[in-house]
Amino acid sequence: MPTAEDALIARYVEENPRFPGPADAWLRDSGVPVWALVGYYHQAVAEDETRVADDYELPVEAVRAALAYYRRHRRLIDDRIAANAAT
Repeated sequence: MPTAEDALIARYVEENPRFPGPADAWLRDSGVPVWALVGYYHQAVAEDETRVADDYELPVEAVRAALAYYRRHRRLIDDRIAANAAT
């Protein structure tokens, strides 16, 4: 049975067709990568969903969807964040 998180993810998150796989998934309507939102959430705004939404001009539900997706693919997305930080 689908959960509320499943519905959020289905509504807002999709894999990037140019870079398939969970590490480079993005928000469907804006194209903002999940890894970028998660990195910002952890590093810049002290895990404040509303601040991320405001700063990226996104609905809070989209940020929640990105965070739910991250929880399911934490290792891959953490690796993507680390790779970006190393460049």
